[in-house]
Amino acid sequence: MKQLKESAPVAHSRIYVLGAARGSNIVTNDEIAGPIDSSDEWIRQRTGVITRVRAPQDQSLMDLAVEASKEAIEASGIDPAEIGAVILATISFPYQTPSGASLLSELVGAHSAAAYDISAACAGYCYGIAQADAMVRSGLAKYVLVVGAEKLSDFLSPTDRTISFLLGDGAGAAIVGPSDHPGIAKTVWGADGANWDKVGMTDSILDFRDGKVEWPTLVQEGQPVFRWAVWEMSKVAKQALEAAGIEASDLTALVTHQANMRIIDEFVKQLALPESVVVARDIADTGNTSAASIPLAMHRLLKENQVQPGGYALQIGFGAGLAFAAQVVELP
Repeated sequence: MKQLKESAPVAHSRIYVLGAARGSNIVTNDEIAGPIDSSDEWIRQRTGVITRVRAPQDQSLMDLAVEASKEAIEASGIDPAEIGAVILATISFPYQTPSGASLLSELVGAHSAAAYDISAACAGYCYGIAQADAMVRSGLAKYVLVVGAEKLSDFLSPTDRTISFLLGDGAGAAIVGPSDHPGIAKTVWGADGANWDKVGMTDSILDFRDGKVEWPTLVQEGQPVFRWAVWEMSKVAKQALEAAGIEASDLTALVTHQANMRIIDEFVKQLALPESVVVARDIADTGNTSAASIPLAMHRLLKENQVQPGGYALQIGFGAGLAFAAQVVELP
């Protein structure tokens, strides 16, 4: 019988390290503008996206998740056998069951860890951090691997003008563990189920099975989602700062879901962020990678030395559902 992984409750947790993997194909606006009757100029002005990264056909979502996870585990210096739980946030794992997290745990050496997927779209990574924080503090797990991974290129239509031209592929991974000081503040989260259908799929897989529709792809109602993200999510961001007991001026970085550059700019205005706060803008050349976008953007800030470990970052995810989550974290 495998030895049980036991852990004691602790007062605090933090994110130790991050890992990242991006699709290797760089797709320009010019390459995708034709089928949506658009242009490079229009896409840049409306979204801020210059290029997006997508994975080749022979690179799976799991390949991306494993690559990001192994980087994080190696950088943390912990034995993967010590990981007590693996949480995979994704909307593009191609199997309804079993979970992608279960396979991921085996592939990275976290044998017998609790493992499950989160389907909260672009809020999924922040949901995972909230749950990892609770697990570590309660003693359910000493270390938790949280991964946001997407291969959205498997679920887009080249002719869709609502969201598909934004989408990219990638994975971001975090190791959460015990801390002697607060490293993850209280999460503010929820879902606006009244607008459940504003971001989602064109049809159900059952209709596809029955031959009634083509392969379901991602779509959104752009204007309602934009307004909701700007006005309602700015309120959530302020609530997360209040829950952490800090002011916007205390932040080192703002790392929002990389949905649209105009939304990010509005966050800066609504929060009245000083110029000293570094704002993640990974969307410009990575695109919208849903659950992977926040860890990818934060990983980039750290790797490029735009920020230093130890400061505070406000991260906020929002998207289909309409699910949302925000928390202040210490930069790993």
